[in-house]
Amino acid sequence: MRRGRTLILILLIIIIGLIVGFVALNQILNLTTQPPEETGPVYVDVYYAAQNIAQGAPITEDVLATLRVPQENLVAVMFTLDELPLLIGKVAKFPLDQGVVITESMVSDATSAVPVSGPEWASLIPPGMTAMSIPTDRLSVSGYAVNDGARVNVNACLLFVDVDPSYQTILPNLTAVLTGTGLGNISGGGVQGQEGAGFQVQGLPILSLGVAASGTAQGRLELDPSVQQPYYLIPSEAQRPRLVCQMLLQDVVVLKLGNFPLVPTVATPEQQQDPNAQPAAPVAPDIVTLVVTPQDSITLSYLVYSNAKLMLTLRNPSDDRRIETEASTLQFLLSQYNIPVPAKLPYAMQPALTTLISPVLPNDAPVAPEQ
Repeated sequence: MRRGRTLILILLIIIIGLIVGFVALNQILNLTTQPPEETGPVYVDVYYAAQNIAQGAPITEDVLATLRVPQENLVAVMFTLDELPLLIGKVAKFPLDQGVVITESMVSDATSAVPVSGPEWASLIPPGMTAMSIPTDRLSVSGYAVNDGARVNVNACLLFVDVDPSYQTILPNLTAVLTGTGLGNISGGGVQGQEGAGFQVQGLPILSLGVAASGTAQGRLELDPSVQQPYYLIPSEAQRPRLVCQMLLQDVVVLKLGNFPLVPTVATPEQQQDPNAQPAAPVAPDIVTLVVTPQDSITLSYLVYSNAKLMLTLRNPSDDRRIETEASTLQFLLSQYNIPVPAKLPYAMQPALTTLISPVLPNDAPVAPEQ
């Protein structure tokens, strides 16, 4: 009897376990087969122009506002909230109207050129820079190796002379002899008793000077140590200017070598009809246009009108280093390169050498004399 009850209890437990397992299995199957519950769309904040932004104007937080768009409508070129540092500091490539969503194609770095209206080459000038032309020749542009788009350094050579601070004229001054100095009486409109010029004051004595101009260069008094006699030294020639050369600008972009075109070049009817017509020989450029800062443009203007000699040296476009240089003078050359000053010897070369003349070589092309 007791064994039958135990068997019945075991059967009940088994039946209950089967029921519980069946219910749990149905719930799991229902969860996997039921579609997920629908949720609302996800929105993302993007930046747009809160006001009109002028062409070339910098992008700041004051001119921006955010707009919520569905995530499925978000485009990779838009700027989201976490991309604000990438947008701040850029400039507008063209005028942006209020309400326009800003994309990557609408802005550029502040150091890059922004296309603007006007001549096509004006868009090649970065903001804050300016273009200026300076005179040049074949030697100044490294035999025309410097061309459009090149990066160069600018060297300048200047000549210095001593001048009189008051007259601002080159030294030495010219001397004149004063004669007939003294006091005279005014009579009428001149001075009586002395030859020269005086103040036109009626009834007063006046200092009158007579000047005899000699035009002799001003010298200096020296003492001859051998005979202990003074003598007066005057210059034997005009003052020799002192030369100095220095590199002024580095990593400057060449906008154009030569003139910009005034009008498009059109072939003449004769050239259009003759297929064998030879093109005109290119004209050697005599100016070069550089992209410099406004301050550097003022410096170049001063150098151009002070007759300084400017030379451009070509550099590698990938090299953006700045190198400190020393100005070259005669003293610098002698000390830096260990050049000795020749001693005064009791003998010399014949014929006398006063200038350096390049030798004439057999293969040199003959040069026709000027007519």
